[in-house]
Amino acid sequence: MSRLKDRYSKEVVPALTKEFGYTNVMAVPKITKIVINMGLGEATQNSKIVDTGAEELGKISGQKAAVTRSKKSIAQFKVRQNMPIGAMVTLRGQRMYDFLDRMISIALPRVRDFRGISPRGFDGRGNYTLGLRDQLIFPEIDYLKVDKARGMNISVVTTAKSNEEARRLLQLIGLPFRQN
Repeated sequence: MSRLKDRYSKEVVPALTKEFGYTNVMAVPKITKIVINMGLGEATQNSKIVDTGAEELGKISGQKAAVTRSKKSIAQFKVRQNMPIGAMVTLRGQRMYDFLDRMISIALPRVRDFRGISPRGFDGRGNYTLGLRDQLIFPEIDYLKVDKARGMNISVVTTAKSNEEARRLLQLIGLPFRQN
């Protein structure tokens, strides 16, 4: 069992049960999946960018990245239908907890001038999305092989009913939220 999942079952569940007054353990919110998305808009000119982006995303997540394709043509952006424009990975189970643990303990402290993540990334249904500007904060990426800094969105999907429950769950798990 991973370190984060063990912490969730031993510390987070009792704390959330006490704080929000859940009567059943199954009602306590939990993380269901993490979706990592990397938009590669410059791939319209050079199709090799999609391969490098998907490869980097695979190294970061430990799982092969799926290439996302455009749904329709947009002339102003020189995008045709079914053209590769990004890469994404959905993590569940053991890989999800391992990635979250690496992100909290290794990657986020490597962000320049890091003061915590924004508490405004909640969507109203208990899900949190975090935007990163650089893939180099992850130690799996070799600095010498990177041609361009690419950002990514990391969405943490929970079973929480409200933003407050999800915020407390993620705080107890260890996500460092910025103080207002």
